[in-house]
Amino acid sequence: MKALVLDIGGVLEYTPATGWAARWEERLGLASGAVEARMADVWEAGALGRIDEAAVRERVALRLGLDTAGLDAFMDDLWAEYLGTPNTELIAFVRGLRGRCRLGILSNSFVGAREREAALYGFDTLVEHLSYSHETGLAKPDPRAYAAVCEALGVRPRDCLFVDDAPPNIVAAEAAGMSAHLFTDNAGTLTRVRAHLYTEA
Repeated sequence: MKALVLDIGGVLEYTPATGWAARWEERLGLASGAVEARMADVWEAGALGRIDEAAVRERVALRLGLDTAGLDAFMDDLWAEYLGTPNTELIAFVRGLRGRCRLGILSNSFVGAREREAALYGFDTLVEHLSYSHETGLAKPDPRAYAAVCEALGVRPRDCLFVDDAPPNIVAAEAAGMSAHLFTDNAGTLTRVRAHLYTEA
């Protein structure tokens, strides 16, 4: 059976940069880039599930000197950019494919993403399998991430189309034996998905 696997940020969600980190640096009197410099290892650990949300909050508060109210506001700004807004056209299209092919999500994520995206966008009911890096410990472009999602869906890589907005992830998917499509807009993506499902051998 054919399969479709999609990325989330930049594909199923529109996630333009909001400038939240720079605003916090100005508010806290920090140099440009200081938030990323102080928090890079925490972001990486959260993306691979090495720490939980409570630990993230504790380390953010400690390293940036935030009280509870400040910490809540900081995390709200982080999640506002992370979650973006839904790509309603693509989500509706994918929902309409239920039963016609196997459907999956492969996302480089962060602890807490599953619950928030399920509540806001219903991704837990959109596809059959969600592969979040913070739960699997495997982040794109690691070839094991692609192999794992195909295995979970019970499909061969060559029968799976992967859609992502990051060129390195497209290259890695193709190296793993999958077909791949670089997302730039909905029209081109819908055309490519239909070709994969209904015309490719």
